[in-house]
Amino acid sequence: MPGQEILFLAHRVPFPPNRGDKIRSHHVLRHLAALAPVHVASFADDAADLAEAGNLAQVAASHCLIRRSKPLPLAGLEAVVTGKPISLTAFDSPAIRDYVARILRERPIGAIYVFSGQMGQYVPANFAGRVVFDCVDVDSAKFEAYAAAGHLPMRWVNAREGRKLGMEEARLAARSDVTLLVSDEEAALFRARLSPELAVTREVRALRNGIDADFFDRQLVEPAQDMRACPGPRLIFTGQMDYAPNIAAARRAIERLLPVIRQVHPGASFHVVGRNPPADLLACHGKGGAHVWGGVPDIREWLAAADLALVPLEIARGVQNKVLEAMAMGLPAVLSDGAATGIGGVNGLHYLAAMDDAALVQGCLSLLERSEQAAEMGRAARRFVIDELSWPATLAPLAAMLGLEPAAARHAA
Repeated sequence: MPGQEILFLAHRVPFPPNRGDKIRSHHVLRHLAALAPVHVASFADDAADLAEAGNLAQVAASHCLIRRSKPLPLAGLEAVVTGKPISLTAFDSPAIRDYVARILRERPIGAIYVFSGQMGQYVPANFAGRVVFDCVDVDSAKFEAYAAAGHLPMRWVNAREGRKLGMEEARLAARSDVTLLVSDEEAALFRARLSPELAVTREVRALRNGIDADFFDRQLVEPAQDMRACPGPRLIFTGQMDYAPNIAAARRAIERLLPVIRQVHPGASFHVVGRNPPADLLACHGKGGAHVWGGVPDIREWLAAADLALVPLEIARGVQNKVLEAMAMGLPAVLSDGAATGIGGVNGLHYLAAMDDAALVQGCLSLLERSEQAAEMGRAARRFVIDELSWPATLAPLAAMLGLEPAAARHAA
């Protein structure tokens, strides 16, 4: 449709692409901006996020970037009073609402791309254009898992959040022309949680994450010397380390898996690399072969220094970017079944996937004791992500979903 522009709503500013949700939103935004002018409404978690306004302005035709500062207790109180999920009240902003209303009034917006369920509240009921809801993961199921594994009072809080988010996800699916999930497995789970009528009448499909294999290339970096100083073998886990499932996975490896591996390989070490590790995880640094490094300037250097990626996530939603990055770097990977979900590929060829602690340990030992098999797995993993998981290939269907003609890309810019 000539002259059509896009409104992009994201719960975190898509810069820099240094964590799972930002990696996806960053590449989606850049892809959409090559198709049509894009107007962006988004939140900043901190001053560093706010400083990304200049990078955002280079991609977006216009933008509204607001610091999210509402205290969580206040968001919780509002949620109880209004009957909404905390996830919505925490991201409720009059400034964002005013910006959205002005852009829809002043610009020829033909489509709205909603990135994450927190932002669906900004889509007006009377908007007549296309709406694409990128749910990414089934957040309601994640909170239900937190509730099942937790204790009061958080068990009640998480159970309520899961229930309320499930209602909001269903509402957005009914409102949207297409609902996207990060994998076929997540799409099937989302569809199964809808009413029978919605499940058969709404389009729910997978839009996989991609990987920039030209950037994640072992040949471009020198291995991190701090990690190389450990005798080895060296196992690595990466990710945003203030995220509860990542914390739980790191502790599982440190407390349950690494001690068994060190019975066979006394010099083995496990390296946790990622921003904002909590104090109790930092306290593990230097003990029993565990090293907790925090954030680093270039994660590739640390992946290049490792012998094996170990990703024992117990609660995993969607495709794990940490797994794609390790595979692109040619690193053999041992994954929990949840961490392997949505990756594609073949278990035993491109990675090793297992369910329980004993099988994860055995997978690690098998690869550590068969160096040529491990090296071939790393090579096969890199070939797979290059061939199957490039960002241009995974995002190609978006133009049709938004009602845009690819051949008309950026004629109005």
